[in-house]
Amino acid sequence: MRTRLTELLDIEHPVMLAGMGGVSYHELVAAVSEAGGIGTLGASTMGADTLRAEMARVRESTDKPFGVDLLTALPGQVDDGVDAVIDGGARIYVAGLGVPREVIDKLHDNQILVGSMCGKVRHAESAVASGCDFVVAQGTEAGGHTGTVATMALVPQVVDAVGTDVPVVAAGGLFDGRGLAAALALGADGVWIGTRFIATPEARAVAGYKDLLVERAEDETVVSRAYTGKTCRVLRNEWTQHFDDHPDELAPFPQQIFTSMEAGVNHLGAASGTEVDVAREFMPAGQGTGAIRDLVPAGELVMRFVGEAEAMIDRLARYR
Repeated sequence: MRTRLTELLDIEHPVMLAGMGGVSYHELVAAVSEAGGIGTLGASTMGADTLRAEMARVRESTDKPFGVDLLTALPGQVDDGVDAVIDGGARIYVAGLGVPREVIDKLHDNQILVGSMCGKVRHAESAVASGCDFVVAQGTEAGGHTGTVATMALVPQVVDAVGTDVPVVAAGGLFDGRGLAAALALGADGVWIGTRFIATPEARAVAGYKDLLVERAEDETVVSRAYTGKTCRVLRNEWTQHFDDHPDELAPFPQQIFTSMEAGVNHLGAASGTEVDVAREFMPAGQGTGAIRDLVPAGELVMRFVGEAEAMIDRLARYR
């Protein structure tokens, strides 16, 4: 399955692992890349030294391309992280909240492609104007920090806005090959998958997180500012309900991050199996969680996405 995205990134399949902070570490990243997609380290929970070590472990596990996702709104993180990205051999750099032009130029000078997460058409237009090589159009169905526009409405509008020269990657509520086929039909060149890859043996997660993804229905997530101060789709629980009832107690980003950490409800980046209070813990998740029935190895998921998408496209072709 070849698209502009596979050609641009030199990968076999148009499947990208979302750079989920606290989840997308070397084991998961390497598994997705080795299977022919592209894994992305979630560096928002990493310092520069940890990021360098994680990149080295990815390179030890695979010679396939991989990327790094940095949350550029955090003070100082870009300056500390970009040099690590350059030195570590990443193929792509993805920014969660905008990319400064000087960063794009520096990365391009070092043959690293740049992508930007976009929740609105104007975000995508700005990213392309700044020199980004691809954009990820993420609908509100997505887990983690997200906007207000649904994937089905957002993706084709972003495709139309950025033109034919810039690949668009669809994200938000996608969990199988039908979503990949739908994304291609909307004009996208691939998919950016988060929540489904959390429910894999390779993902880093605190105790109970993966179990809840298997158990919860599609309507048991909520967009909340309770953990970071920014709108973030998470599993609904006692902590999110408290701030739904008491919004006056919310602090702005990034102060609310420290509030949730001090309260012992934010362990993103903790070692796998860390015991937490699952009734209050920070567990980002998209609306696709209702479709997750079991844990599946990440490499197998990549192949399922492609196989299911090809089967769906073949099925539709029979009706022409």
